Amino acid sequence: MSDEIAIVGAGIVGLAIAFHLQRDGNRVRLIERGGVAEGASFGNAGAFAFTDILPLASPGILRKAPKWLMDPLGPLAIPPACLPNIAPWLLRFWRASLPDRYRHSMEVQGRLMAYAADSMTTMVAEAGLADHVRSNGNLELYESEAELAASMAGWQARERAGIGFEHVRGARLAELQPGLSPRFVAGTFTPGWKSVADPYLFALALFDAVMQRGGAIARGEVVAVEPAGEGVTLRLADGTTLAARQAVIAGGAWSRPLAKRLGDAIPLETERGYNTTLPPGAFDLKRQVTFGGHGFVVTPLSTGIRVGGAVELGGLKLPPNFARSAAMLTKAAAFLPGLRTDGGKQWIGFRPSLPDSLPAIGASRASPRIFYAFGHGHLGLTQSAATGRLVADLATGRTPGIDPSPFRPDRF
Repeated sequence: MSDEIAIVGAGIVGLAIAFHLQRDGNRVRLIERGGVAEGASFGNAGAFAFTDILPLASPGILRKAPKWLMDPLGPLAIPPACLPNIAPWLLRFWRASLPDRYRHSMEVQGRLMAYAADSMTTMVAEAGLADHVRSNGNLELYESEAELAASMAGWQARERAGIGFEHVRGARLAELQPGLSPRFVAGTFTPGWKSVADPYLFALALFDAVMQRGGAIARGEVVAVEPAGEGVTLRLADGTTLAARQAVIAGGAWSRPLAKRLGDAIPLETERGYNTTLPPGAFDLKRQVTFGGHGFVVTPLSTGIRVGGAVELGGLKLPPNFARSAAMLTKAAAFLPGLRTDGGKQWIGFRPSLPDSLPAIGASRASPRIFYAFGHGHLGLTQSAATGRLVADLATGRTPGIDPSPFRPDRF
């Protein structure tokens, strides 16, 4: 039996798990079906959204959903062909939005985010990633005072969680981001929001740190993870097998079939996110700006200006609908007059999402040597270091730094 711990998936979550397992002296081997960090870790908005404690499943979003669904290129879309398969997930999503469950998820998310911020600070320092991190905050924008007022319950919840923010108008709004359309009458600035210069380059730098510490990587698609005596066997699509002492399934949107083969019916669905990355200099963007009423953000990266977001519950197999990227870019040009929209590169990514907006972190029912770490939705980069710490604690039998029970894979 190999004494390695195998990690299925070399996205940002798998890389953070590898890094933290190495801190405990473990040998790790990543197994990746594609390229390192070439899934959702490649083209996300690059934010450490530690202030984003509000679950997606909320009473507010359910009020907005019918209007959004009427617009096929709006912030939320469900292709009709996908509706029968997605219906059980939507039912769980609705249950998660009920007031008591929503409050519970928000409290848990708040604790996880505080842990994530501390964990990320430590990982960035130890892995030598400080040059990749920016502390320029986030500016959420509103087109009316009524829209700002409707957001107040969420800001009050953040205030109770100790999150700092500033509601801004007029000259202060223009100072934080010059060149906005006059349609935006107010904004909320969260100075604690951090970002990375480019999420793909950040992930590659973490990969380099793992490799320099003795990590290994195998290429191939894992089709089964199975208990095997005092260890674990991983079967690949090409017929080869790998042996390991323990295994972690951190394959993002591709994790559900592996869990199902182990007897764990985890309701993971895929949010398809779209973006366009414009060349550097397309706009003088001072920080990430969020257009919450339209479901997308615009982010300044070292590699360009990224316009992206929205949610399409369409699974892994449908062809991309890049009209969604184009629609967001058209809106961005109206919201940021002077934005140069030529020369952009479109992208689609697959976010692994669970109905209550909390990840699945914990052992499989099939074996205490097999762990799950997926389902982070929009927050994989943000929560990656915290997930790494939790998995390392669980794998070594230590008491975790926060209570892991709300993330139990069998909670559904």
